[in-house]
Amino acid sequence: MNKVRIITDSASDLPKRFLTEHEIRVVPMRTLFADGEYVDGVTITPSQFYEKLIESDDFPTTSQPSPMEFTEVYREVREAGDTAVIITLSSKLSGTYQSAQIALEGFEDCIFLVDSLNAAMGEGALVERAVQLRGMGLTASEIAETLETDRVRLRLIALLDTLEYLKKGGRISKAAAFAGGLLSIKPVVAVEDGEVKLLGKARGSKQGNNMLNRLVGETGGVDFSLPIRLGYSGLSDTLLRKYIEDSRELWHYDRSDLSVDIVGSTIGTHAGPGAIAVAFFSKE
Repeated sequence: MNKVRIITDSASDLPKRFLTEHEIRVVPMRTLFADGEYVDGVTITPSQFYEKLIESDDFPTTSQPSPMEFTEVYREVREAGDTAVIITLSSKLSGTYQSAQIALEGFEDCIFLVDSLNAAMGEGALVERAVQLRGMGLTASEIAETLETDRVRLRLIALLDTLEYLKKGGRISKAAAFAGGLLSIKPVVAVEDGEVKLLGKARGSKQGNNMLNRLVGETGGVDFSLPIRLGYSGLSDTLLRKYIEDSRELWHYDRSDLSVDIVGSTIGTHAGPGAIAVAFFSKE
C-alpha cells in the first residue's frame, strides 16, 4: 500500500522521538561558525550550538538546503510509489521553500509543498497537524490543502531575552533592537504573515510572561484540539517551566503531555539564548 510521507526541514525543531515515531523525514539546515559548517541536528546538537553561540566571538550564519537535496528526497518518494507533503520554514525568513519549489519540477504528481509561513515551534505544530490529518486517512493533496487553511489560525509568540540576535541576523531593525535593549526590556515577538514582528516590550521576565499570556488571549483563545508546542532556547528550560507553572490556568487542560522542546540552531541563531515560545492554533 502506498504511503503518505511527511517531510520537513530542521527548522521545525521537532524532537527525534516524535520524528522516529511518526516516520518524518527531515532535510537539514546548516549553521556556519568561523571554525566551519555544522549540519543542524546531525553534526551539532542544540546544546552544543548554544555552548558555541555563548562562547564564540563571531556571529553564526545559517543556510538553507539546496534544490538538489530536495530533488533526492522527491526521487526517493517517487521510486517507492509514495506521495509526500513537504512543510518548510516561512518563505519570508529563508530560501528553503524556494529550494523545495525549484526541485518540484517534474514531481508535481507526487509531491505537495506547503509554506508554513512560520518557524520553530510554529512550523513544528503544522507538521504535527499533518500527522493528525494523515491519521484521519487524508491523501497528501488533501493534507496540503487543509494545512494551507489551518495555518491562518497558527500563532507563534515568543518572549526573548534580547533583540540583539535578531538585529545581527538582519531580521529586525537596529532602531527596534536599541529600543528593546533599554532598561532590561524583554521584547515579545510573533511570526505574523510569515515575518517576525515586535508586539511589545516588558520590563523583566514576570511582566513579559504576563504580556505573553495577554497576547495569547487576544488571539481568540487556544484551540486545544489541535497541536500545541512550547519551546525554549539556551542550555536550560527553567524559564519555560516557570512560565508554564505561573500560567497553569492558561495551559492546564485534559492533556498532560504539553510538548516542551528546545529551539535548534537555525532559529536559535536569530532568537539567541533565554527565549521562550508558544505555538498553537487559535479558535478564531
